[in-house]
Amino acid sequence: MPAILTSRYLFGPGPGNAYPEAMAALSHPVIGHLDPVFIERLDRTCAGLRTVWGTANTRTLPLSATGSGGMEAAFVNTVSDGDVAVVAVNGLFGERMCEVARRCGATVVRVDHAWGQPVDAERVLAAHPAPKVIAAVHAETSTGVLSDIATLGANKGDALFIADAVTSIGGLELLADQWGIDVGYAGTQKCLGVPPGLSPFTVSERAFERRIRDPRSWYLDIGLLGGYAGAATGSRTYHHTAPVTMIAGLEAALDRILAEGLEAVQARHHAAGAALRAGLQELGLELFAAEGSRLDSLTTVKVPDGVDPAAVRGYLLRNFSMEIGAGVGAFKDIVWRIGTMGPNASPATVTLVLGALKEALAKA
Repeated sequence: MPAILTSRYLFGPGPGNAYPEAMAALSHPVIGHLDPVFIERLDRTCAGLRTVWGTANTRTLPLSATGSGGMEAAFVNTVSDGDVAVVAVNGLFGERMCEVARRCGATVVRVDHAWGQPVDAERVLAAHPAPKVIAAVHAETSTGVLSDIATLGANKGDALFIADAVTSIGGLELLADQWGIDVGYAGTQKCLGVPPGLSPFTVSERAFERRIRDPRSWYLDIGLLGGYAGAATGSRTYHHTAPVTMIAGLEAALDRILAEGLEAVQARHHAAGAALRAGLQELGLELFAAEGSRLDSLTTVKVPDGVDPAAVRGYLLRNFSMEIGAGVGAFKDIVWRIGTMGPNASPATVTLVLGALKEALAKA
């Protein structure tokens, strides 16, 4: 029989620990996806998502998919054979955008950046004179870098602007309408403090009018999904059986975040990120992401010379039931990724991580 964990400190790149309110809601009785109680819950959830997205878009809803499903929905509904997609790449998830766009038939124009550096909006905007879409990651989970995507949205011209907000939504400032985001996707398992399984998704009227009318994916067709969520018309059309329990958890987490106040939650994430960065440097460690563009929700730190990164992570897991993340790709053994997201954006988390890491470095 597999071991049953009583607790785990999830201080990696995600999933993070969930808000208690979200976990409590997961134990609610299962109800039908057309039950009036669920329809009301879905409406409340969509309204809460509009708040954390910073949008008035009627087509803002929790996709029944993880954040990667949200990425696929963004591209399959906006690009088709021969359409030009300009993609800013400064980490793994920018690279993944390129691959998803390619599989949707797009001609992909990559704008590569050094990992650890923010997106250079000027280079991205100059990469092609008339792209169908411009895409960028707001908070790059693989490197801990925050990019100024508002400049891309403000200068996109006729292009549609796609933004990945997986590691920013619910914890960092995010203003989809003000920043010109046409299509945005995210995940629940990070700053929103909900287990993985849903992708908060938003589509502007501009993007909806210019969508691919018969996309390659029936399941992710936003024309059909909008009707399922009652967007624009208020009526419902059956599309698929919703993950009713997951949506109950998301509703509860959004209620909790908005009761605290979105600005207060963002300030809490900022304080935790700043304290962690300062503490890591006091331990003599070097931060990886470029100064001035470091995420509050996810900190990347360089593994010291002569230290076995996997041994340290294993020590933390065995002795503290604590998870921190390895790097990815070429940086797998070069950096650690430490998340302070959702309920983990707290002084207690920072103290615990720093103390445990100090011991692990000495003993692992």
